[in-house]
Amino acid sequence: MSPTDPSGAAPDDAADDAAGDPHDGRGASPVRRDRRGRGMRGILLPPSAPAWRSRAERFDDAILDAVESLERRVGKKVSRIEFAVEEVPPETVDPLSRTYDDESGVPLASSWSSTRSDPARVVLYRRPIESRAPQIEDLEDFVRDLVVEQVADILGMDPDELDPPPN
Repeated sequence: MSPTDPSGAAPDDAADDAAGDPHDGRGASPVRRDRRGRGMRGILLPPSAPAWRSRAERFDDAILDAVESLERRVGKKVSRIEFAVEEVPPETVDPLSRTYDDESGVPLASSWSSTRSDPARVVLYRRPIESRAPQIEDLEDFVRDLVVEQVADILGMDPDELDPPPN
């Protein structure tokens, strides 16, 4: 029988206590392991994989790309417009907004002109837009077209002046 210290632990267990036993709840944080003792094997997807980003993040990126390309072409006029994303359109449409919808009547985007107290705003509705553009390439083109149409409406310009069609 080995001598024990006042805490009741054997002397060889003192080194284990200093490191923190993962199973006793004291000391260092416990190592999480599955029932076979293997533990976590790493991240499920690398950051370079397309599925790493959520659909909402990819949608936000498509809007940012469209706005940045317009800012490069038009300049400060676009930088004074606020852009927002909502999941779905509201049940009732704001009578002060100009709403773009397709043949189904579901709003895809709304815009408001600037007032003395508020800047001009464009709101894009993510779910209806995503349902009409199933591929990411289609989504990027569709979002760019919607952003151009809404900005052109606010600025009182023709959309083809803001974003000329490719030759």
